[in-house]
Amino acid sequence: MKFVLFPPVEPDRLAALRQAAPSLAIVNCESAAQAQTEIADASAFFGKITPALLAASTRLRWVQSPTASLEHYVFPALIDHPCSLTNMRGLFSDVIADHVFGYILCFARNLHLYIRQQIHAEWKPIGGEDERPDFTTGPGTINGLDFAHKHMADCTLGVVGCGEIGSEIARRGLAFSMRVIAVDPVRTAPPDTRIELSPMSGLDRLLAESDFTVIAAPHTPETERMFDREKFSKMRAGSYLINIGRGAIVVLDDLVAALESGHLAGAALDVFELEPLPATHKLWQMPNAILTPHIAGYSPRIAARHLGVLLENTKRFANGEPLVNAVNKAAWF
Repeated sequence: MKFVLFPPVEPDRLAALRQAAPSLAIVNCESAAQAQTEIADASAFFGKITPALLAASTRLRWVQSPTASLEHYVFPALIDHPCSLTNMRGLFSDVIADHVFGYILCFARNLHLYIRQQIHAEWKPIGGEDERPDFTTGPGTINGLDFAHKHMADCTLGVVGCGEIGSEIARRGLAFSMRVIAVDPVRTAPPDTRIELSPMSGLDRLLAESDFTVIAAPHTPETERMFDREKFSKMRAGSYLINIGRGAIVVLDDLVAALESGHLAGAALDVFELEPLPATHKLWQMPNAILTPHIAGYSPRIAARHLGVLLENTKRFANGEPLVNAVNKAAWF
């Protein structure tokens, strides 16, 4: 059996693949022309499959995507083709969950505002004057400063998409003693019995009850532009939106309107409808927005995990075993 790689992988990865599956004839293609020739009788392919490459194949049984997201990877002919498609989901779950809780802690403790004030050497507690209650002489009173800072265990975390990443986000919510609710179109059993999991029909309830709504869903035909003016109006007043899923899920103009009206207290985004986000976009100047440049999944651990999935599936394919991370091509996940 032949396994075609294109674009070519580094020499150390190539050596690891050949060691993992010595029965496979692995061809590390240096050009698109070579890949188109070699894929004609190949059984497997790793890299960026294209309509031209797929059309040139006659024996293709397995395609391994180098990415977790598939919205820019699949195309009609690939969906209709009988080959199996696997992706790289699961590599980033803990890393992205940590990033999400960086956002949440910033909002809960107003760190996003204090950092801005620090630049100007401004001593200004958020929520009013610095009038700390005197607990030494009697019961203290709750003042504006207290209300301006959230107590994590009093908050509800809503997770839209309870897959690999969403499950890790939900678990971290439990670790902070938050109430956690989630919706997912496929999953029926929660990753932890303390998580309230519903099908997508429960989304409106999630929006109404969550202090922090986290989008951890992939970009699919069903999720594209899902979060629009109507969805924002259903979110709990004074709550926060976090998107580490895909930019196409959130209509940015509608989000800006929800922030400007005060209905939403803030938003943290790592992904955007248009990337890079234009320098003139209003979000850059909004003090209640935290923006990061699509880096939530970066970690020194990812490269080794990526290779691990590739090696595991290569061994499984060579041995005729079920592949990991098989996807529904038509659903894009």
